Order: sequence, then structure tokens, then C-alpha cells
Amino acid sequence: MASMKGKYAMKQDAIKRAAELLRSADGLLITAGAGMGVDSGLPDFRGDQGFWQAYPALRGYSFIDMANPRWFHTDPHRAWGFYGHRLNLYRSTMPHRGFSLLKQWSADKREGSFVFTSNVDGQFQEAGFNPLEVCECHGSIHHLQGFVRSAEIVSAEGIALEIDEEALRLVGDLPTHPKIKGDLRPNILMFGDISWNGRRTYEQEARLERWLERWERGGPEAKLVIIEMGAGTAIPSVRGMGENAVHRCPQASLIRINPRESQLDEVSSDRGVSLAMGALEALTLIDEVYQTLK
Repeated sequence: MASMKGKYAMKQDAIKRAAELLRSADGLLITAGAGMGVDSGLPDFRGDQGFWQAYPALRGYSFIDMANPRWFHTDPHRAWGFYGHRLNLYRSTMPHRGFSLLKQWSADKREGSFVFTSNVDGQFQEAGFNPLEVCECHGSIHHLQGFVRSAEIVSAEGIALEIDEEALRLVGDLPTHPKIKGDLRPNILMFGDISWNGRRTYEQEARLERWLERWERGGPEAKLVIIEMGAGTAIPSVRGMGENAVHRCPQASLIRINPRESQLDEVSSDRGVSLAMGALEALTLIDEVYQTLK
């Protein structure tokens, strides 16, 4: 019993510390991996069992196997079955309340916030974040491109895809767009991908870099808090961004929220806090304390 009480007290202390960091911040760098969408009902692709539970028709294949542009050449109806199902799912998914809390906290800060995410689902934009303050390092399923790297990137708005969900295959003709010649594919960075058009993401990264440079120059009075949710170590793009920001910015602190891998690196541990929890639960508990602080 004493051990349980001790663990509870430690969690409460960590939540209070996270709320205090957020309340005192001048700006927020919000970083999110795949775990951020789980509380919205989006599937968890971590591990083959989770992937097969979401897509039983793909049993025997891993997420890495399917997230490969070769399918658009060898079996495009299967490729669009996989990506088209995800596009339809993301279009119909309502972001969970944690997104609104992050947006409210951002509005409190004189320097606002910037979002960095490896998710391709567009949930931050759907939740009302300014698209010019979101960086999607792996691209977006809501945008399309051709297979020529210099080709234009277009919105997927208006593209309707009927999917046979049992077989996970596109029904009917492959999608087309008047501005792009030849076959279409999502503007997502896949595994083994040499045809991804990264122009849109590179422009986002440039805006984020300019925003971060202000914090490097801000000196000891500029308090940046990085709040990271659902980012694992298997593909460490998001974790690396937050840890790099702590190293770069003199007054940056990191709040890491992840039920499985919440440990902090050596530098961040001196200026941060970790919560071994899901995103929505952690954000809700932090907000309860945040609202009591002045």
C-alpha cells in the first residue's frame, strides 16, 4: 500500500511540475507522434498485432511492408485500399479534447505555439491550429502528388475513394487530378521512398526553424516549453526534435508524455518532466492544475 501511495504521489508531483512549466512558458513547441491519435480512436500501428487488428486483410504484412511506394506500381488498387481507407478514416475522425487544451494553452502565451508532428492525419489543422504553424515531417495524407519529384502537390479535397473494407482494396477507377499527369500517390514519406516530393514539408520546416531561432536568441528570459505526446523510439523523428530544442534553447524545458517510453535524455532530465500516461489523460490532469495557477 505504501508503495502504491508513493507512486501516486510521484505522479501527482510530475503533473504539478508539468502544469507549472506550462503556466510560466512564453511559448510552446507541441510535438506529437502516433500515440497522440489513439485517444481519438485512430488505430495503433505499433507492432504487427496492432496493425493486423486494424487491418485484418493485411495479416502477414507489416506496416513497414505496406507503407512503401512500390505498391502503387505493382498493385495500385491495394495501395489505394490501404491509403484510401486511412484518408476516409482521418476525414471522419474528431480530434480528442487534448487538442483543444493545447490550443487554449497556446492562446495564453505571448509567443504562441508551433506544432511538429510525424502524423499524417491532419488532426492539428482539424482542431483549429494555424496551418502555417504546423510542421508535418512525414507529409500529409490530405495532399497528393505524382511520381515525378518535380510534380505539383495538390489537395486531396474532393477526391472520393470507395474502399472494399473487407478486402482493403479500392473499388473502381484509380484517382486522378487535372493538375497531375500520370498516377497519383499520397504526399507522404514512405519507407524506401525515392519519389516523395518534400517541398511542402521543407517549407514547413523552414518556418519552424525561423521560430526556433528566436528562442535561441531570446536569452534567459525566453521560456520555451516542449510538450511531447505519443512519440516512441522506433522512429525517433519527434523525440529528436524536442531533445534538440532543449539543447539549442537556453531556457527550454521538455514535458514527455508516453505510456511506454517516457524516459528523458540526460540534458532534458535536468529541465523536464516525464509522464508515463496516454496523451488525453495526461493533458486533462495537467489542465486541472494549470487552471488553478496564476
